[in-house]
Amino acid sequence: MAPPKRHPTVLLLCGDYVEDSEAMVPFQALQAFGITVHAVCPGKKAGEFCRTAVHELGSHQTYTESRGHNFTLNATFGEIDYGKYDGLVLPGGRAPEYLAMDQTVLDYIVKGRKCTAFPAVKPVLLAAGAEWVEPRTMATCVVDGKLITGPTYAGHPEFINHLVRELGGAITGADKKILFLCGDFMEDYEVIVPFQSLQALGCHVDAVCPDKKAGDTCPTAIHDFEGDQTYSEKPGHTFTLTASYDAVDASSYDALVIPGGRAPEYLALDETVIDLVKKFMESKKPVASICHGQQILAAAGVLKGRKCTAYPAVKLNVVLAGAEWLEPDPIDRCYTDGNLITGAAWPGHPEFISQLMALLGIRVSF
Repeated sequence: MAPPKRHPTVLLLCGDYVEDSEAMVPFQALQAFGITVHAVCPGKKAGEFCRTAVHELGSHQTYTESRGHNFTLNATFGEIDYGKYDGLVLPGGRAPEYLAMDQTVLDYIVKGRKCTAFPAVKPVLLAAGAEWVEPRTMATCVVDGKLITGPTYAGHPEFINHLVRELGGAITGADKKILFLCGDFMEDYEVIVPFQSLQALGCHVDAVCPDKKAGDTCPTAIHDFEGDQTYSEKPGHTFTLTASYDAVDASSYDALVIPGGRAPEYLALDETVIDLVKKFMESKKPVASICHGQQILAAAGVLKGRKCTAYPAVKLNVVLAGAEWLEPDPIDRCYTDGNLITGAAWPGHPEFISQLMALLGIRVSF
């Protein structure tokens, strides 16, 4: 009998003020696909965290920066055995400025290799002997052998897809069309992580918001746990919608995803949103809702008799809607009840995404 196939293990090299999405999206997406990911930082141990930065391109001559989530490490840098890893992921942001003090490391990685990056990094890559490839867009990725490079987090879907395939992964069943129900000040991670993870699998993913069109944007909120009695809030990334709300035909989608944050508070008052959610639930298509998203499900009256979890502060909404409350213990616990997937908060994304993949028949095999 052949030995069981070993799933890959990847090392994620972090540092303080790593770009928020560039750390968390690959970290949680790869875990959702069955890949073990160890996030480490020089001088830090498992359980400690790195501060992150939100970098955005706008009307200025360079990107802006604001504080992101605190990213918790799950391994200790001083204890890692490099020989046990099948791949290395290097997020961007400002962390690489101090992590890359050793020029020989840079030479070894990129000398003679085709490579792209955020344009400001071009001079040092050329000096290190790389063959610079101008990114056509900020989502362009370049593959040279087993070296995969990209300029910004906009390219995560292609970047992660290339990485999964280089690790020996085969993706099947991803010919699905998925709708995200968005709103202003939805939680940053709770939209971008599942959105880009599903795109990385090859799914067609649309994001819509009432009264907005394709190309319009929604501001997001960073909800974090920083020792207070409730979560803190900071401004997140600006999220660009990919479709127009008024043109949505629920029958053309295979699943609905509802991010949390503050957006569900007002989306739950919109009768068109309620009608949209009811259509998905009545057709028994997968509906995946996380954190405060269950406020919308409660308002739509679709939770009666269903097993459901949510962010603990939403428990009252869920119970009064007639659902059987499932305690989110630990906070990353997610549950599937028929076509309904619910989660409590963004730490549960790997389980949340993998449960949605299971309902949709999407598999990543190694």
